[in-house]
Amino acid sequence: MMSKKTVAVVGAGSWGTALAMVLADNGHEVRLWSHNEAQVNEINQLHTNEKYLPGIVLPELIVSHASLAEALDKNESIVLAVPTKAIREVLGKIRTVISWPVTITHVSKGIEPDSLLRITEIIRQEMPASLLKAVVVLSGPSHAEEVSLRHPTTVTVASEDMSEAEKIQDLFINQNFRVYTNSDVVGVEIGGALKNIIALAAGITDGLGYGDNAKAALITRGLAEIARLGVKMGANPLTFSGLTGIGDLIVTCTSVHSRNWRAGNLLGKGKTLDEVLDNMGMVVEGVRTTKAAYQLAKKYNVSMPITYVLYDVLFNGKDPKDAVDVLMARGKTHEMEELVNILDERNF
Repeated sequence: MMSKKTVAVVGAGSWGTALAMVLADNGHEVRLWSHNEAQVNEINQLHTNEKYLPGIVLPELIVSHASLAEALDKNESIVLAVPTKAIREVLGKIRTVISWPVTITHVSKGIEPDSLLRITEIIRQEMPASLLKAVVVLSGPSHAEEVSLRHPTTVTVASEDMSEAEKIQDLFINQNFRVYTNSDVVGVEIGGALKNIIALAAGITDGLGYGDNAKAALITRGLAEIARLGVKMGANPLTFSGLTGIGDLIVTCTSVHSRNWRAGNLLGKGKTLDEVLDNMGMVVEGVRTTKAAYQLAKKYNVSMPITYVLYDVLFNGKDPKDAVDVLMARGKTHEMEELVNILDERNF
């Protein structure tokens, strides 16, 4: 058994809070940082976080802090659980309050538009090497709502430093939360980020009333797009058949817990993007990721038809039904041809 640790979780949204619960269940002391004083007081006094995990009682080993310096004090393990768009700002704060090397485990799923950097790359860009022991990615098919109820969940941790990945595996793993390791950081991050694009599209088809046939097609062809781009970026194609590929894709495209599916569903029912984002009240990572993936597809000259038409829906005002018609009217091709090309490129 691993000795009990003190772990800082930076970000008290639904996912950060759920992961804090996993760590506390394992007997670790958890310092959960939030910039919201009212939320900090609620967590410490009532042991709840009703906005993000309604009805859930939090373990007493979770103590919330409004001061980042207090949350990180003498702490060598940081779980970074903030939206992609906030990562640079939060990392800037972290590097001003620590003077020792830390392992950062990020649990967000996105790609930064314009820079086209994965989150691991952003962390390495923002954190001085002297302060960064290792970067680990935790990803997989895992809704915070179900994790907080201690329903069986499996995820993957990936790092270039497998010894650090195994340490994070030990921190989190228990009878409800099974953790695997993987050395393919690129594949894990690309799979986790791009599945949100396909979930938006799946929500649109459901909002249009197109049923299971259309959703199955989107999931299957969406996985082909994700793998096509991921391999061009250096990922192992086999990663996309695992938890952070097809696993995360299934859960995000089929569950009402999925913010991206819900956002797409509203788009399919005729809401504008602005109306959808106002209605959601939480970050929909797939919107920013669609822009980034569209840019990556151009950069790497990769065919990503679902991403292209979704980009037009989100940013060019294309009607969702017309977007589906565009996909269905594409020229004929052989289903396995792309898979063969991917495997040939990697000498499989």
